[in-house]
Amino acid sequence: MASEQREAEARRAAQAQAAARKRFEEDRFRSTVGRVTPLADSERAVLPRVPVAPEPRQRQQDEAQALASSLSDDLDLSTLLETDAELSYRRDGIGPDVLARLRRGQWSIQRQLDLHGLRRDEARDALAGFIRQAERDGLRCVRIVHGKGNGSPGREPVLKEKVKRWLVQKNQVVAFTQASAADGGHGALLVLLAGR
Repeated sequence: MASEQREAEARRAAQAQAAARKRFEEDRFRSTVGRVTPLADSERAVLPRVPVAPEPRQRQQDEAQALASSLSDDLDLSTLLETDAELSYRRDGIGPDVLARLRRGQWSIQRQLDLHGLRRDEARDALAGFIRQAERDGLRCVRIVHGKGNGSPGREPVLKEKVKRWLVQKNQVVAFTQASAADGGHGALLVLLAGR
């Protein structure tokens, strides 16, 4: 009971203090500004605003960027690959000597990605991330192990052709060739990156 009275007195005291502060502020405003005359009603018409439908511009930009950096499975490689035993690739402006040096193993392999056991979508994402990180790290030569397909249904390699299609679409990739037997043979590719 006594605590309730103290709380009620404290509330009244706080209200009185707030009212006194408000009077002080109003008096101070009047003494500073002087006499105030309210503006006459101008009878202006207030038109309702037509709401504009929101346009998700950032999402559209993000989707466009994702689409531009995505990798397609439907690219026809026959026009891009050299028709030798290794089915090598080199971007326009890259001389055949660069590809020959890559094939002979004159570039040291700086990192490798093993795609064994990954499904197609997982492998595509892993490859894209690997190439991006290799570019950030300034790497020039990497190995992509896609496997020979011995564990696939029908013993047909699933990722082998897909990986080639995906690599051709990456601007960072300037050339690739099948690895030598010591580096993985038919189950791996040596990839040359543009570097910085």
